[in-house]
Amino acid sequence: MKAVRLHEFHTPPVVEDVPDPVISGPLDVIVKIGGAGVCRTDLHIIEGQWDARMGTPLPYTLGHENAGWVHETGSGVTNVSVGDTVILHPTTTCGLCHACRAGDDMHCVASTFPGLSRDGGMAEYLVTSARACVKLEPSTRPADVAALADAGITAYHAVRKAIPRLYPGTACVVIGAGGLGHIGVQCLAALTAATIIVVDANPDALKLASELGAHHIVVADGGQRAAVSDLTSGGGAAVVLDFVAEQGAEMDGWEMTAAGGSYFVIGYGGELRIPTLDIISTERNIIGNIVGTYNDLVELMALAQAGRVTLHTRTYPLGAAAEALAELDAGRVRGRAILVP
Repeated sequence: MKAVRLHEFHTPPVVEDVPDPVISGPLDVIVKIGGAGVCRTDLHIIEGQWDARMGTPLPYTLGHENAGWVHETGSGVTNVSVGDTVILHPTTTCGLCHACRAGDDMHCVASTFPGLSRDGGMAEYLVTSARACVKLEPSTRPADVAALADAGITAYHAVRKAIPRLYPGTACVVIGAGGLGHIGVQCLAALTAATIIVVDANPDALKLASELGAHHIVVADGGQRAAVSDLTSGGGAAVVLDFVAEQGAEMDGWEMTAAGGSYFVIGYGGELRIPTLDIISTERNIIGNIVGTYNDLVELMALAQAGRVTLHTRTYPLGAAAEALAELDAGRVRGRAILVP
């Protein structure tokens, strides 16, 4: 089969022939990929930023946002059948550890992460686990939903955690209305009564945010802190969801957070430098977020299949993976880029 393979860090991946995956355990599921998301995390992987944490095994196949059709199942699989349309939770998990039994899949002690710690789904086929499969309506086009498997649940997971803090009358700032942020805006609009304020430097991203439910848009042109202060009567937002968290956005996010509020860090790459007195005297919280749980994905797909959350996508053939990554790196992709084998 064809697959997008990374052979060296700091070098573009290449499309090449590799053996088809095979069933090796009773709960294995082989999925024929119908859509694989291209994510900024892939750019970070190529630069070697995840190697120390994941022990990335070179060469290997990229792709951690995957959807498609069940092609083959192990002898113990009962929740999906050959031909079913599925979206895949990013991790394969054991189901037995404390984190799994608590529904906190992302912290499974024995998880693997296709596309980061082993071969992923930028290929014609991917082997995963029955525990990762979320069955979808047969009419669903995998390319339309694939990026919800990571970008979607990352945004949803953060919003889900923020809901108790976003009672009517509060404001939520969304920094970055790109691939993740435009999903976050929709989740906020669907699940909360908060006033949604979106901050972005790109006019097209701000226009899209307005169409998707933002009440106010703010251009990140150097005056964004003052603009958010004005929109919140000087108090700041109860919640800030930072989908950028680098190049100064991280300090913007902290300063836009109200006393007693919560700054959710979703993007990464920057560095927060905050006097500890500022944290305790204002009782502001800093909350980290990494992807989401299986149940988060199930809930998000219920919203998606009801038309409450939609992905704005641009598709590329599998052979154009390098082009898609370059376009994403240059900021020329609005929404999400999707590879379609």
